[in-house]
Amino acid sequence: MADSETLECVTEHERILQEIESTDTACVGPTLRSVYDDQPNAHKRFMEKLDARIRNHDREIEKMCNFHHQGFVDAITELLKVRADAEKLMGQVTDTNRRLQEAGKEVTARTEEVVCCRLQQRNMATTVERLQLCLPVLEMYSKLKEQLQTKRYYAALKTMEQLENVYIPRVGQYRFCQIMAENLPRLRDQIKEISMSDLKDFLESIRKHSDKVGEAAMKQAQQHRTFNSAVARQASAGPYSRPLFTLNGRGQEALNGQALDDMVEEEEEVLTAQDLVDFSPVYRCLHIYTILGDRETFENYYRKQRKKQARLVLQPQANMHETVEGYTRYFNQIVGFFVVEDHILHATQGLVTRAFTEELWNMALSKIIAVLRTHSSYCDDPDLVLELKNLIVIFADTLQGYGFPVNRLFDLLFEIRDQYNETLLKKWSLVFREIFELDNYSPIPVETEEEYKLVVSRFPFHDAEIEKDFPKKLPMSQSVPQIYTQVKEFIYASLKFSESLHRSSTEIDDMLRKSTNLLLTRTLSGCLQNLIKKPHIGLTELVQIIINTTHLEQACRYLEDFITNITTVSPEAVHTTRLYGLSTFKDARHAAEGEIYTKLNQKIDEFIQLADYEWCMAESDGRASGYLMDLINFLRSTFQVFTHLPGKVAQTACMSACKHLSTSLLQMLMDSELKQISMGAVQQFNLDVIQCELFASSEPVPGFQGDTLQLAFIDLRQLLDLFMVWDWSTYLADYGQPTSKYLRVNPTTALALLEKMKDTSKKNNIFSQFRKNDRDKQKLIETVVKQLRSLVNGMSLHS
Repeated sequence: MADSETLECVTEHERILQEIESTDTACVGPTLRSVYDDQPNAHKRFMEKLDARIRNHDREIEKMCNFHHQGFVDAITELLKVRADAEKLMGQVTDTNRRLQEAGKEVTARTEEVVCCRLQQRNMATTVERLQLCLPVLEMYSKLKEQLQTKRYYAALKTMEQLENVYIPRVGQYRFCQIMAENLPRLRDQIKEISMSDLKDFLESIRKHSDKVGEAAMKQAQQHRTFNSAVARQASAGPYSRPLFTLNGRGQEALNGQALDDMVEEEEEVLTAQDLVDFSPVYRCLHIYTILGDRETFENYYRKQRKKQARLVLQPQANMHETVEGYTRYFNQIVGFFVVEDHILHATQGLVTRAFTEELWNMALSKIIAVLRTHSSYCDDPDLVLELKNLIVIFADTLQGYGFPVNRLFDLLFEIRDQYNETLLKKWSLVFREIFELDNYSPIPVETEEEYKLVVSRFPFHDAEIEKDFPKKLPMSQSVPQIYTQVKEFIYASLKFSESLHRSSTEIDDMLRKSTNLLLTRTLSGCLQNLIKKPHIGLTELVQIIINTTHLEQACRYLEDFITNITTVSPEAVHTTRLYGLSTFKDARHAAEGEIYTKLNQKIDEFIQLADYEWCMAESDGRASGYLMDLINFLRSTFQVFTHLPGKVAQTACMSACKHLSTSLLQMLMDSELKQISMGAVQQFNLDVIQCELFASSEPVPGFQGDTLQLAFIDLRQLLDLFMVWDWSTYLADYGQPTSKYLRVNPTTALALLEKMKDTSKKNNIFSQFRKNDRDKQKLIETVVKQLRSLVNGMSLHS
């Protein structure tokens, strides 16, 4: 076992030694480390093995040296013999070299001169060749500088492009070319800055001159519209030509050929946007940025700036609504802005697009409508509103000619039309008030037939009897023809707004009728109502107002015909609006009638307040009271004025006056402050009532049947008869019967009056005689009072 381990260890040491001999020195470490990893005595045995191997190698080296020693000695001997010959040869070579150097000095000098000349010649040729390559570059650069000085920036950019792509690459190795190449971007930036500065100047210029551009465009559009309408009127005198010419104040005559020629010449003289604005900075800047590859930046900048300018243009002045010049300036600026944009749209490729201009226009249109809606609401002058309408129409026609949609502007005109009608209504309200204030409310006197024809020419009135003999008086007052004329003037004024609105005759007819209805039902009706309520308007004036409204009501059909003649729309057409003047004048007449009734009653009350009865008088005066006779005389004279009124109005007024008089007299008897009434006072009161009945029976107003008017005093008559006859037994027996003689006497009224006559403690009245002569009658009175009270109580319980 020990022998086998020893043999194995020897084999391992042999392997390690072989590795040490065949392996690089740097890799010996791991091999040696394996010696120490074996058995404890392995190191010692390895060292012994190593020493044995070293001794073996030493013996081999010694053998090798001994074998080659003689050859080495022979070689050294031969080298010593050759050294002498080598020294001799070295001397000969040195001498030969010296002599050769001395002989070739002149040749070398000549050769260097030839080489130098050849080098110079080659350099010159190269220089000429290089200069020929550089000259075009320098010429192009000089051309570039000249173009920059003359502000030919587009050509300068083309030159730069040639320099960069063609010329500089040929001689790019030279420093001056590198400087040029480095300088070109700066020159481009300089051109961009200069062109952008020109663009800013252009934008500022068009902002200042946009109103002139807009003025020229609107003038051109107006001339086109005027020319076209003039040609149409000359070619065919259509049914609608009449009001148009009338509105323009030009009469019915058509324009002749010379006038048309003059309009054509004026149209040719109108300047265009190209004449007023130099667009070259835009084109130049656009080309420059396109060449520089920065077109998108330029387009964005231009559009952004134009949007800002659009917002500035759309901002109105605070006092724009005060004058038509303010509106004109506002519209001119907007038109000028969009005319410029339209030109840019068609003159450039993509700088602005149709979508961009439409976006701008939609934004502008909303702002314009809001501004006009706000500022027009401040205007209370119809002439200014009409001027505004004409400006809006021209403004819309101008922009429509450039392809912008303007339907919303015409919709706005309908709103402004309502406001225009409101201003007209306010204006005509003042006109109507002035007419009413200046009217004398008396029939119009006509002395001659000419005066009659003059009135008839202003108002549709015909009376065969009046036309025969003069002088005469027309039934209406001066205000009637004036009102009728002013209504026609209002229709003309309202029609002015409908001109050029591109609406059909039916729509215009409907507008005219609606606005006229507003004038009649609101403005004129309001003025009439206010007039009727004025304190200074008396009964005579009210009667004349009723007559006036009657004639105005009859004239409404002529207004219908007047509108029909203007618009040529038949009143029988479908959806045709009718005039409401009939109801207007009927309402005014009813109001006047009511005011007549009220004023009559007030006048009666004034006379009643003058009554001064001596309620405790023993006997009557034997004649009616003075205040009552004055009242009856007033009523007679008043009802004579009512002869021109319709029969029912006069009859109603008379019946109302009699009823009010009867009621007032009865209230006088029933006054709570009146405590005592004598029989003499009752008799005096009876005389006054008799005068009232006589007045009623005298038929102050014709048309009453029988004693209808006297029935107004039936309550007083039955009450007074009851007390005058002292017929209480009949009254109490027949009370509640339809055939009762005192059917209209109320028990409450009879009781109140009987109690006023009952107390005679301090007065010398009829009851003192009763107590002296017959106490039974006093008991009868007590019995009547009790029975009346029971009737009154029964009535209250039944109710």
